[in-house]
Parts: sequence; C-alpha cells; structure tokens
Amino acid sequence: MKSNEECSGNLGNIYSTVQKGKSKWVDTQVVFAMPYDTPVPGYKNNIVNTLRLWSAKAENHFHLKFFNDGDYVQAVMDRNLSENITRVLYPNDNMFLGKELRLKQQYFLVAATLQDIIRRFKSSIYGNREAVRVNFDTFPDKVAIQLNDTHPSIGIPELIRLLVDVEGLTWDKAWDICVKTYAYTNHTLLPEALERWPVSLMQNLLPRHLEIIYEINQKFMNTISSRHPGDFDRMRRMSIVEEADQFGEKRINMAHLCIVASHAINGVAALHSELLKSSTFRDFFEFYPDRFQNKTNGITPRRWLLLSNPSLADLIVEKIGESWITNLDELQKLKEFANDAGFLDSIRRVKLENKQHVAQYLSDEYNVSINAASLFDVHVKRIHEYKRQLLNILHVIALYNRIKENPNIDIVKRTVLYGGKAAPGYHMAKQIIRLVTAVAEQVNNDPIVGDRLKVIFLENYRVSMAEKIIPAADLSEQISTAGTEASGTGNMKFMLNGALTIGTLDGANVEMAEEMGDENIFIFGMNVDEVEALTKRGYSSQEFIDKSPVLKQIVEQIEGGMFTPEDPSQLRDLSNMLRHHDRFMVCADFDAYVEAQDKVSATFRDQEKWSRMALYNIASTGKFSTDRTIAEYARQIWGIDQFENSLPAPYENEKSEE
Repeated sequence: MKSNEECSGNLGNIYSTVQKGKSKWVDTQVVFAMPYDTPVPGYKNNIVNTLRLWSAKAENHFHLKFFNDGDYVQAVMDRNLSENITRVLYPNDNMFLGKELRLKQQYFLVAATLQDIIRRFKSSIYGNREAVRVNFDTFPDKVAIQLNDTHPSIGIPELIRLLVDVEGLTWDKAWDICVKTYAYTNHTLLPEALERWPVSLMQNLLPRHLEIIYEINQKFMNTISSRHPGDFDRMRRMSIVEEADQFGEKRINMAHLCIVASHAINGVAALHSELLKSSTFRDFFEFYPDRFQNKTNGITPRRWLLLSNPSLADLIVEKIGESWITNLDELQKLKEFANDAGFLDSIRRVKLENKQHVAQYLSDEYNVSINAASLFDVHVKRIHEYKRQLLNILHVIALYNRIKENPNIDIVKRTVLYGGKAAPGYHMAKQIIRLVTAVAEQVNNDPIVGDRLKVIFLENYRVSMAEKIIPAADLSEQISTAGTEASGTGNMKFMLNGALTIGTLDGANVEMAEEMGDENIFIFGMNVDEVEALTKRGYSSQEFIDKSPVLKQIVEQIEGGMFTPEDPSQLRDLSNMLRHHDRFMVCADFDAYVEAQDKVSATFRDQEKWSRMALYNIASTGKFSTDRTIAEYARQIWGIDQFENSLPAPYENEKSEE
C-alpha cells in the first residue's frame, strides 16, 4: 500500500551556512522518502492503526550535467546510491559497526518521520495540507516519540534542527519540547553494542547535527559543573562527546545523548533496569533519579498462543472461557486444575500432537528421524556468545560421551534443536554454529546412539518457523550469563506454550520465576553478584576446566578435531577462547548446567509432575502480555489514558444512519 505523500531529505557531503541566525543545507544530495502504510488491525475492536515505513527514492530527474556529458551510467549510479539507503536493514544485533550507510539510513528514516509528524501536527484537520497550527506549545501533548534503543537517536538533533532552523523557535523552547517529547528505552547491557559514532563521520555527513550535539553537550557539562564543581572525572564519564581514543578519534555516545534529551529512561526487565541504575548509567541515575523506570517486555497472546497453538488455546477456552485473549491474567484460573488428571492428560496430548507435527517437518526438511516422545530441548535466539549456545552444545557432547562410554545406559531421549541468525562478520558465532552442525552430523549418524539423542540446527530461523517450533518445545533454553540479557521475549513465548525453562537468573527469567514459583523452573549457575565477584577475583576458565573431568575431556575432543576430522584445526579459535578468553564464563557455569539438565531429565520421567509444572508456567504468564507493557508505557511515559472501548463496526454505523 503506497501513500501519495512524499517527504524529501538531504544527505551526502553536507555543510551548513548561517544566514540571519539560521543554518541551511548546502551542497546536498536530495533523497525522497516514499511512505508505505501497513494497516494494523486491533483484536475485535474495529480499530485499525497505521504502521508507516519509508523507502528511499532518487530525485525524479537525472543529473542533467552527467546526461549532457554523455555519462548516462553515472546518472543511473547516482539514482542507485540514493535508493541503496533503504535497500537492506542492517542485520547486526548486539554489535555496533560504525558504517556510513547505517548512519545515512538512520538519519533518512527519522528525518522522514519527523517531517511527517510536524506536518500532521500543523495540519490539525485530517487530510488538510494547510498549516493550521503554528504554535508548538502543545506539541508534547500531541506527540510522544519512544526511542527504541539508540538507533533512532539522531532524531534528537533533527527535531531541534527542524524547530530552530525551519520553524524559527528559540533554542530553549525547542529543547524544552524535545525533552518532553522523547523517551528512551535501553535494550542492551553489552558495551560493544552501544552506538558511538565517530565525530569525523558525523562532521562529513551531518555537520549541523554535530553542531547541535556539541551545543547540547556544552549546556549539559555546564549543568554538571554547577552541581559538582571541579569534578572533571564525572564530566568526562558523562560527556556525550567522548575523548579521543588510541586512534585519535572522538566519538558521540548516543546513549548519553538519549538520556540527556529524554524525560523518561527505562530498561526492559526489572533486573535490567536495576543494572542500568547501579552500573551502566549510574552517574546519570544519580543526576536524573526521577527519569529512570522499568517496563518489563511482553509478548502478544493473540499470535503466540491463539494463532500458533490453536489446540492449546481451545483447551484453555473449554476450561475458563475466552477472556484471557485480551486479559492474560485470567490464565491464573487454570491453577485450579493443577490436580485434575484429565486436564493434565489433555495438556500432554496437545503437546505430543505439536511435537509430532514438528517431527514430520524435521524429517521432511532435514532427513532426520525424530522420536516425538523424546524431550524437545529447544535453543532458538540470535547466535551470540553471551546467549551461550556454546554451553548447550557442550552439554550435548557430554550426553554423547555418556552414551559412548556406556552404550546400555538408561537415558532420557532428547531432540536438541538450535536456531538463530548472527551478524555476518561475527567469527565466533560462525565457530559455534560449525561446532553444532559438526556434532549433529556425528551424533545423528552414530548407530550406537540411535534415537536417544538427535541434534538439528534449524536453517533460516524466523517468526513463521518459531510459530511451529515453540508450541512443540518441552524445554526452553534461557542460559545467558547473569547480567548480560536485557530481558528476552522468547522465554515468555515458551512459557505461554507450556515449555519448562532451564535458565540463569538473568533478564526476565527472574520475574518469570517469581510469577510461577521456583519449583516450576530449573534455575542454575551464578547470579549477577557472583559473576561480579568472580570477575573481581580474576576469572580463569582453565581453573574450571581442570576441576571438571567432563569439561576437560570435551575441550580436548574439540581441540583434537574429533568433530571436524577433515580439518582438525577448524575449531581452534573456539577451543582457545574457552581456555583463555571465556568472557561469558561458560566454563564456570558448566558443571551447574549439567547438574540442572540431569534434574530436567529426572523430572521428565515423571510425566504427571512435568505436566503440572507446564500448567503453572502457562497459568503464570499474565504479567508478560504486551497489553500490560504497552498500557504501562501509555500511562507512565506517554501520558495517555487507556482506551478499552471498541468502535462500532461499519455495518452498525449504516444501521444507525437508517
């Protein structure tokens, strides 16, 4: 669906000149922003919102100079250069790469959106293109902009530029509007994921915005200096403009910009928000204590239960009705049936049916025969060292070694599924994926193992695949190093679908355990305080390898090329990392993880107990609905009262007109 409105933006080697107190663009590359509107219908309320996305389009004419000079190719290349801006969305997750095209893309998207917002604000009558409102005093009452991480943060200086340079407001007025309009959600605790743009890049691409950022920083530094006279170390730590690094490059810390320019800052789980205040942004919390809050993430039950797991949804409706679909807290009523053998049996039946469908899918796609009665152990999320897919595959190798050492061992049958994508240049992620696929190849083709252990790496993991896999999962792997996962939402999807969780006390796992009770989740490993204490003491992974005969054997097997006989050194970087650079403490948590997995297996043998735990998981997900999350954002950040009434259906309007 293509809108007929267009916003134009300027990009390229841009320089600003000042005329009559205002800056203006010169020597620009003009790019048109074409809006594409996607309708987003509400659930049975006759309300349809609009998601507006943007596509970069070149100017409608060739550069005549090139064309007249006979350089048709250059003219076409210029068009491509403009349209490349939105050709691909950068796939990097939890990793920052300071690429010029990425900054162009970010600026293009926020510039188009802000021009559109201001146009709509000024034209108060829907569809009227004439500027009716010219007073911006009520702008923050009508407009709320939530910065979803720092990716749209260039929108802060862009809004000020539009208000000052285009609309003619004073700096102080523009700044007041900016702070009241913006709020910032932080999504990561990893320092390498925080955006820190080189000053040289911003100077070349967006010089006026750099001027504005310098002005914001100068005023902020003055405020810090007046409150903490002579505390230059504090000023250095809190500055938006970071001092030159070893390469002589100054950088703009976009997270600091977001905090200074927003009226509210939040994390996405209780633990995450506390760590922001006590560690990552401690100085800022001391400076702006009233700005920091928590908004625990949520998932939509309409997609992740009603749509993707209709059999379970029907079972729930039979017991407690349909009100849970729009009020997930209603699922608490299921706890009344915790000792209802018939209901627990129905939960098991639904799970088995879902597993049978997935087993057939895996057989068709991967030519691997799966026992649907086996424990489906699922680890699906972005591939990253902190998420510790490596810890999981080390446990799989431990299970494999047990079977090989004692072929007659009585072991709970497992199907271990991995899925996820990684940043294209992330070498260690590729090493981890290679280990998983190498282990899978060996385990799946070993006649001694048979159907007792199967390993599959799911290709091209995506939402449509998640809708198949999650309803079939028995065990959800949420095993990040404590203090590294902001929240997670996959953990909530699995919980809603009756999978049990093995996890660390990290992200939203902490709140999940609080809701369902510690007896209904498999928690293992170090907590945040213990990770911090070990770090201070000086962590040596070799110390833990030497203490654990099981882990020692596995590391030596990887080093010796047991799983990659065609190239024994192929995984050397991974084994070296485990021995010498185990930043996310895989080795420290290994023994505790294996012990927890043994407890999982023992519990799975008692199917009635397992089903009761699954019921408590399902019944405790009320807190983790996006309905609750969004209502909290609306009330506590955007200043919007909740509106739960449905609009009349179109045919009802027709009847009333008759």
